[in-house]
Amino acid sequence: MGEVRLGEATTPLVDKVVGAIKADVSAATARTCRSVISGVLGLAVRYGAISHNPVRDVERIESRPRRAPRALTPAERVELLTHLSTDDKARRRDLPDLVFFMLATGVRIGEALGVIWEQVDLEAGTVQITSTLIRVKGEGLLRRGTKSAAGERTLALPRSAVAVLRRRFMTGARLDQPVFPDVNGGFRDPANVRRELREARGTETLAWITSHTFRKTAATILDEAALSARLVADQLGHPRTSMTQDFHLGRRSVDSQAAVALDAALRDALSASENRGIARRPGPGGRS
Repeated sequence: MGEVRLGEATTPLVDKVVGAIKADVSAATARTCRSVISGVLGLAVRYGAISHNPVRDVERIESRPRRAPRALTPAERVELLTHLSTDDKARRRDLPDLVFFMLATGVRIGEALGVIWEQVDLEAGTVQITSTLIRVKGEGLLRRGTKSAAGERTLALPRSAVAVLRRRFMTGARLDQPVFPDVNGGFRDPANVRRELREARGTETLAWITSHTFRKTAATILDEAALSARLVADQLGHPRTSMTQDFHLGRRSVDSQAAVALDAALRDALSASENRGIARRPGPGGRS
């Protein structure tokens, strides 16, 4: 389009360009490009360079319907937590507590691994989410601000999650140490933890689970508890409720309704998994 004169920018040409982008890249990218081209040609119309915007008559960009987000059912939550608690390697890798924390908060895996003890208030039952861990080529593992401004939030913790964190803290954790550290007490790479989760989930009934499943499960629990879309979006750190509703359902400080709903849904799953005789889990620093 950059080599085309304004008078040559006809509807058939724009339609061909946008169609090629959809075929070669994706429908979402084609929509973005269509908007950019429309904006440029709309400016040309306002300045009198062309008489009308040819993008208005371009064919509508259709895409396949998205698969509905899949969350863990109550039975699957028990199965997963029990499976992790009974797996020696998963316990050594500190996966049971990490997975429960993600289920109980709905945070992203990078956000969970980026939390340090200084951000946890066990008396108030809250955790501050301000950072995420990312790996940058040439720089290594970095702790940076959250994905968006809406991602910085203070979450009320379910009582069951407070109990899990209190047990971990009593093993001698330092305030400047990650809540879920590696064997040396430092930050864990999210990519490595995702791989460990894939290994731990097995190849049978739980094989479809990813780290993002825990986030969708938390969102679905809150939705089923009849909490507002705005409150669910705030829990997840989404600036727009549409993002939550479109991608995660099967304000910066979130009130205790979310914690109560999550606690009610997950407390029994945690108890069921621990009652199988697997209460022993390594404390901070006991990772492999």
